[in-house]
Amino acid sequence: MLSTILASLYVLLQPILAFGTFSPYKGNDNFTRKLLPFNSSKKTVFIIADNKRTEIFDMLAPYYLFNSTQCANVFVVAKNKTPILIKKDFYVLPQLTFEEVDAMKIHPDVIVIPALSVIDEKQDTILINWLKKHFTTNTRMLAICDGASTAASTGFYDGKALTCHASDYSIIRSHFTKPNWVQQISVTKSGNLFSTAGVSNAVEGSLLVIDDVFGREIMHKVSSSVSYPYSEIRYQHKSTAIDFKNKLTIAKKVILRNNRHLGLLLQDGINEFDLASVLDTYGRTFPASFDIFSRDGKIVKTKYGLTLIGKKDSKLNKLDELHIIMPDHFSAKDFAFFKNINLVEYDDLKKIYTIDVCLKRICNLYGSKFTDVVKLLLDYN
Repeated sequence: MLSTILASLYVLLQPILAFGTFSPYKGNDNFTRKLLPFNSSKKTVFIIADNKRTEIFDMLAPYYLFNSTQCANVFVVAKNKTPILIKKDFYVLPQLTFEEVDAMKIHPDVIVIPALSVIDEKQDTILINWLKKHFTTNTRMLAICDGASTAASTGFYDGKALTCHASDYSIIRSHFTKPNWVQQISVTKSGNLFSTAGVSNAVEGSLLVIDDVFGREIMHKVSSSVSYPYSEIRYQHKSTAIDFKNKLTIAKKVILRNNRHLGLLLQDGINEFDLASVLDTYGRTFPASFDIFSRDGKIVKTKYGLTLIGKKDSKLNKLDELHIIMPDHFSAKDFAFFKNINLVEYDDLKKIYTIDVCLKRICNLYGSKFTDVVKLLLDYN
């Protein structure tokens, strides 16, 4: 009897046990890679990625925001050509490798460091040395969320303000004692060194760097493009870590609620910011599963040229709902294909901040208490 109960409990808790434990890419990596055009008259932004795992919103939100300035070359740069894991069975192809950057002799004006696969002192020495090589007094560095651990490993932040996700603050701080660790702020600035609190604050960090590099007018234009809910960059932040009560709330939702099988359809031209917002927000609801599909498993290109690799649409019949970020790009044939699935369509993203759209629906499904936990996981406070 006890073994049966434990086995059932193990199955029910799979969404929690599996959270963040995905495997790197193991498929065919013979992808055709075309180097993006480089405009020497524009500023250059490198968004660092870890092939093993890179946090979705930390990477894709800055990628969209810096591209939206129309004043920058923006590249996702990784050590290897291997696709970058950002969610189970979902990958982004790096645009440049470290070696290619060096061969092209490109010097970045901005380096963005998302949360990567390691947050302790066991950092990749090749990555750290490469960052040291490419950082100059004229380079802005932006550490996002737990990317603070990688930034701290460079030594550049010694004695300088540095922050990270509230729930990981204590452990990261214990590994790296030389920075001036701070909380209760969404984004820090010490000269040309910037850092943000958790996940969602990638927006504040990117906007502050954009303001610093390109000016206030362009920053406001970019913030408006994502319906940022504040007229100016919001610095006020509640650094509140997940506690035992929050974990109980998660467990109760997973065990007692109707846990859903979610899907998201990849579409050519998909907005990187909206994609990351939906995936990261709903991913923190601990669904029974969350599969990212493309029609017939085809490779998809985003609005600003990233290559996305998802799953084939062979398991659609098992989904409780399929999220469609670009319903206006749906044909009658598409609607007929998905006619037996509950479609969650996003048709008001030009008016409302995408994370807020997701949180409102999550609140309707699971209540305000659970929604508050999702906000803590996003560090959206």
